[in-house]
Amino acid sequence: MEPLLGVKIGCLFALLALTLVCGLIPICFKWFQIKVATGRHRRVLSLLGCISAGVFLGAGLMHMTAEALEGMESEIQKFEMQIDYPYGELVISLGFFLVFFMESLALQCCPGAAGGSEVQEEECGGAHVLGFHSHGPLPSPSRSPFRALILLLSLSFHSVFEGLAVGLQTTVAATVQLCLAVLAHKGLVVFGVGLRLVQTGTESRWAVLSILLFALMSPLGLALGLAVAGGDSEGARGLAQAVLESVAAGTFLYVTFLEILPRELAGPEAPLAKWGCVATGFAFMALIALWA
Repeated sequence: MEPLLGVKIGCLFALLALTLVCGLIPICFKWFQIKVATGRHRRVLSLLGCISAGVFLGAGLMHMTAEALEGMESEIQKFEMQIDYPYGELVISLGFFLVFFMESLALQCCPGAAGGSEVQEEECGGAHVLGFHSHGPLPSPSRSPFRALILLLSLSFHSVFEGLAVGLQTTVAATVQLCLAVLAHKGLVVFGVGLRLVQTGTESRWAVLSILLFALMSPLGLALGLAVAGGDSEGARGLAQAVLESVAAGTFLYVTFLEILPRELAGPEAPLAKWGCVATGFAFMALIALWA
C-alpha cells in the first residue's frame, strides 16, 4: 500500500470516529438534557448552548461562506466573464431564501408546525427557575424538525466537500495538515449538532441516526476524492460543486441566524455571560480558520 493511500484511509477512519464520538456524547448522557435540568445545571447548559451557537456562527461565516465565495470566484474566472458581479453572494442568498420559502410554505399549509407557544412556555419557565422575572413575551423560534433537517443537510454537503478536498491531496504532509484542520472544527460542530438535537427534543433513536448519517459524509467525500485522485482533480471542483457549497452556506446561515442564535439569546438571564459564550465559540472557529 502506498504511504499516501494509507494516510488517507487513516484520515477516513479518524473523521468517522471523531464525528461519532463528539456527536453522540450529548445524546447518550442525560446530563445534557435541558428539559430535566434545574437551577445552576440549567444555566450551565444554557451557556453551553451559547458556545455552540458561536461555533455555528463561526462555521457559517469563517468556513462555509468563505469557502463558497472562494469556490464561486475561481469557477467564474474560468469563464473569463467581464461583468463584475457578486455571483457567490447571490447564490448564497438564494440558498437563504430557498429555505425561507420552504419553511414559509410549510407554515402556510400547516400553521401548527411552528410550535412557538411550547418554546415560549419553556423559555419563560426556565427564566423563573433561574430566579429571573420576564417582563414580556420572549422570541419563540420554531422547534419544527424542518430546521434541524436543513441544518444537517447543509452541514452534510459541507462535510462531503471537506472530505473530497482531503481525498484529492497529492502529498502526505498536505493530507495530514488538512485533515487535522477538518478534525479540529468538525469535533466542535458535531458536538453542537448533537446538543441542538437534544435540546430541541428529538427522539434519541432519530438523533443517533442523524449523527450516524452525518458522520458518514466526510468519509464519503474522502472516498470520492480517492476515486478521482488519479484523474482530473480540477473536474471534481467544477461549477456544480461551487454552487452546491454556496447554497449549503446560505441554508446554514438561515438556520444559524433565525433558529440557533435567537433561541439561545431569547431568555433574559445573564446577557453578558451569553454574549461571552457566543464570542468564545466564534473565536474557536476563527482561530481554526488560520489552518483550515
